Amino acid sequence: MKDLKLFTHFGARLFLTAVFLLALVAGITSPAAAASQSAFGAVYTMTNAASGNEVLVYNRSSDGSLAFQGSYATDGLGSGAGLGSQSAVTLSHNNHWLFAVNAGSNQISSFAVTENGLELVDVVNSGGSLPVSLTSYKDWLYVLNAGGSGNISGFAVGQEGSLSPLAGSTQPVSNGGVGAAPALAQVAFSSDGSTLVVTEKSTNLIDTYVVENGLAGAPTSNPSAGATPFGFAFDRHQHAIVSEASGSVSSYQIDNGEFNVISPAVVNTQVAACWIAISNNGKYTYTTNAGSGTISSYRIAEDGTLTLLNPTAAVIGAGSSPVDMAFSNNGQTLYALANGAHTISIFGMNANGSLALQGSVSVPVGVVGLAAR
Repeated sequence: MKDLKLFTHFGARLFLTAVFLLALVAGITSPAAAASQSAFGAVYTMTNAASGNEVLVYNRSSDGSLAFQGSYATDGLGSGAGLGSQSAVTLSHNNHWLFAVNAGSNQISSFAVTENGLELVDVVNSGGSLPVSLTSYKDWLYVLNAGGSGNISGFAVGQEGSLSPLAGSTQPVSNGGVGAAPALAQVAFSSDGSTLVVTEKSTNLIDTYVVENGLAGAPTSNPSAGATPFGFAFDRHQHAIVSEASGSVSSYQIDNGEFNVISPAVVNTQVAACWIAISNNGKYTYTTNAGSGTISSYRIAEDGTLTLLNPTAAVIGAGSSPVDMAFSNNGQTLYALANGAHTISIFGMNANGSLALQGSVSVPVGVVGLAAR
């Protein structure tokens, strides 16, 4: 009996030791696997280098912090200079695909988004010259080509992320009928995909295109409520929130081609309000002020009315030139690309819309565009 007890005790110790060793082995992972496990999402920008464009990926952790993951060649060329646009890099709504413009080679690249980075799927001609902005809705992708007299052109996104031109989708920008090539900032689908919108910086026009079965109709030109309309975003109620480089933000009701001003040119007292981001809950919008090195915040009412909350909700610094912004999937973190400081600033968004700086990461000189998941 004593021998049996000893055997039983010894066997139990062996069993516990084996369990401990298995747990220890299971807990040992490669650096790549550990990075994948700790990353809750990613932030994307691109080099726009004339010698060869690349998308840069930064893993996003649960606290919003970023760590460089890798660079991925687009197999196209950048312009080597700022694009003066919003959405040069964009994600599909399901985050399965990432699209990037190659302004120097007049191409678009599509990537499959994976937990380990990106996989290049396709590179196609943009349907014009100098592509600067992209937007997607369901299985459609549209590009804004800023070269020449300017146009938009559409593509069907295949199940594997391939891009096929949509016959009959290419349309000119309105340009107010003046003939000169306008400076163009962004193209985007409305919330329900019924309308495409383009901002013309130099003509103070906002173009709308009714979309049917993925095809954009002819443009209708609408006067901007403020001077130099630039970046914009749509909330959940078909309201377009548009920044104006003159230092203001306006809101519009845009529905199936209809265009009505809600809040005209709400001034923020800052310089060069150019890029826009809307919080995931739809209550707040933010504009980067490139000339002031700041971010301004506004409240969005359910009817689209804008109220200035804080002209300096965040101060990045003189000469920092903040441009593109993007919210994380969970809506808790706002990322802002600062071209002058060569950083991506990381801000936590509080329930009242205020921002709290949580750090920054360095990026190469000349990067453009920002997208996050």
